[in-house]
Amino acid sequence: MIERQVFTITKLSQYLKDLFWQDDLLQNLWVSGEISNYKCHNPSGHIYFTLKDEQSVLRCVYFRKKNALLRFAPTEGMKVMVRGSVSLYERSGYYQLYVEEMEPEGLGALFLAYEQLKAKLSQQGLFDEQCKKPLPYVPQKIGLITSPSGAAVRDFLTTLKRRFPCVQVLLYPVAVQGKEAPLQINNALQELDKRGLDVIVMTRGGGSLEELWCFNDETVARSVFMLKTPLVSAIGHETDYTIADFVADKRASTPTAAAELIAPEQSELLRYLNMQEQLMGSIIFKNMQKKRYLLEQFAASGALKHPREKINLNHQRMDELWSRLNRAMELFMRNNLTKLERSIENLEALSPLNVLMRGYTLVFDPEKNRPLKALHNVKKGQGLKILFHDGNAYCTVNKVERKEEDIIDRK
Repeated sequence: MIERQVFTITKLSQYLKDLFWQDDLLQNLWVSGEISNYKCHNPSGHIYFTLKDEQSVLRCVYFRKKNALLRFAPTEGMKVMVRGSVSLYERSGYYQLYVEEMEPEGLGALFLAYEQLKAKLSQQGLFDEQCKKPLPYVPQKIGLITSPSGAAVRDFLTTLKRRFPCVQVLLYPVAVQGKEAPLQINNALQELDKRGLDVIVMTRGGGSLEELWCFNDETVARSVFMLKTPLVSAIGHETDYTIADFVADKRASTPTAAAELIAPEQSELLRYLNMQEQLMGSIIFKNMQKKRYLLEQFAASGALKHPREKINLNHQRMDELWSRLNRAMELFMRNNLTKLERSIENLEALSPLNVLMRGYTLVFDPEKNRPLKALHNVKKGQGLKILFHDGNAYCTVNKVERKEEDIIDRK
């Protein structure tokens, strides 16, 4: 009878796990499939997802130490190729792929990362034209960020010296490829932005996408966007476009083109200044001619030739006007005096004193000092004041007689 061998779940899982580890193929293989159930855990940073095809699924885990070098952002439904090792996860009892690296299927990882970052920054407005700063027409101080030993710096400085040799250039040497390059470029941008420069140029020669990758770094792009100083990007050859090119205020196809873009041709500038000098001279000459003509006209006028005659004429004219004014005032006074005399006569004719001269009198109530106009206001024994033309008389009423019709009217 064969002896029965009984395994615990833990021992069986360990046995199967050992089988996976003993198979060299399963410890380093590439698997392609479509990402599903993608999840990145925080704060651990581990990525868990499932690869699937038409018939099967495979659990995958991508630990943080490994995925830190991932250059693109995996998304749900993306077709990828992953390299890693297959092992058994004992706690759950299923096998899974421990991913070492990942690439997009049919598209390079760097290019995909480039396209993803480009779309992201474009959506956030870092490429908008209204955010671009204008370049100065005649720069006096230029900051240059590049490798001090590359051909780019020689091409740029040679062209700049030929076109506009009086400009000052402040070179800030940096690494233009490799892991240290983004940090050095960021430091250079921030430092030169404090120097009060007219423009900053960031340049290097051509290279592969991987060699130019430091200029596709997101932190570099955001540093360029935050600059107060205008920046010209001249990375690679004419066909090379980096993220920094899109964020920069101006893009030049080569280092030489960058120098031609920011610096005017000195001979052309001098020619322009000469033309402006001639134009200003012509304007000043025409203005002087015009003023001279006006001066000659003034000098030829009689007032300037014989100023005493003009003064005498004005004196005579003033005397004439003074005489006319006096005659007008006399006439005005005479007319108004006649009117005044007539008004006085009219007032005297209407004066109650003239009426008194004809024998009439006015009777007043001495207490109230007002005239009595009707007999019904007079009572027996009342004191009266009688006004004559030559004085007053005071008397007392002894008797009041009213007209008969007045008595009837009052009843």
